[in-house]
Amino acid sequence: MSRIVIAGVDGSAPSLAAADWAAREALLRGLPLKLLHALEDWAPLSGYDPMTGVVIAPSGVTTPKYWAERILGEVSERLRGRHPGLEISTEEANGRPLEVLHAAAKEAEVLALGSRRLGALSGFVVGSVSMSVLAGAERPVVLVRAGEQAEDEYQAAPSGSGPQVGTYRDVVLGLDLARPCDELLAYAFDAAASRGAALRVVHGWTLPPAFAYVPATLDPVHSAGPAAFDPVYSADLAARETEALADALRPWRGKFPGVGVKEQCVVGQAGDHLADASTDASLVVVGRRVRRSAIGFHIGPVAHAVLHHAAAPVAVVPHR
Repeated sequence: MSRIVIAGVDGSAPSLAAADWAAREALLRGLPLKLLHALEDWAPLSGYDPMTGVVIAPSGVTTPKYWAERILGEVSERLRGRHPGLEISTEEANGRPLEVLHAAAKEAEVLALGSRRLGALSGFVVGSVSMSVLAGAERPVVLVRAGEQAEDEYQAAPSGSGPQVGTYRDVVLGLDLARPCDELLAYAFDAAASRGAALRVVHGWTLPPAFAYVPATLDPVHSAGPAAFDPVYSADLAARETEALADALRPWRGKFPGVGVKEQCVVGQAGDHLADASTDASLVVVGRRVRRSAIGFHIGPVAHAVLHHAAAPVAVVPHR
């Protein structure tokens, strides 16, 4: 399989943000970029003007091929202007967007898709097509929200005068120690290494329900609730989780000695902690177990929570 970064482009603001992100990612990885448009995915007023951000359809021009050529031409020209050394190709693919993107996800090193913002602060609106692609892709898929810019990936300057261009924010990885996988860890470490960024690994865990009772009496009615946690038991469990996380990451530290790793064991829902961490991240990486089912979407509760509340691009990495 030839290595290539692919961005789905339909002329909308989210897809343009995804194309911009994909161009930067292709440069970081030293790979070519392909801009992909499904010919069925078009509308007479959905094009793009690089100056104003809006395209008004010429009178009588409503063919899908016209829009595909115009959108791809304008986006590729703009990206070539920004990144002169980047190899960019375009493709107009016949078929429904879901079918086209599913096929692209099989050949892409990374597939970038756009998504509208959920609200004024952060988050995504994940449509049925994007969710279906995420749930069935065999390669990593990155969701980029509308309005995402290169500057958002960089750390703030100490003076507060703006971003430190070239100094990336952390790559944040959500890791489930019950089933850590090589694909997920390899993607996260590689993403951090290519950016020269630190990798912050977040592992969420919870105390067993029995630990919510007073050790002397396992009567939930008379339990003092959360204050009744036995500090010895909870500290011991926390130490075990911390040690297990360190053990899981040790071989990867050896493979990527240049990547600074920050280990973070947290109590509670991992999705909530990852969403919080995304506010200061250049990229959030989560895993998705490959499940063969014709019914519904299967991306997992953590990935689902992160996708709907993250403030940074989210990479969903499939694994067995």
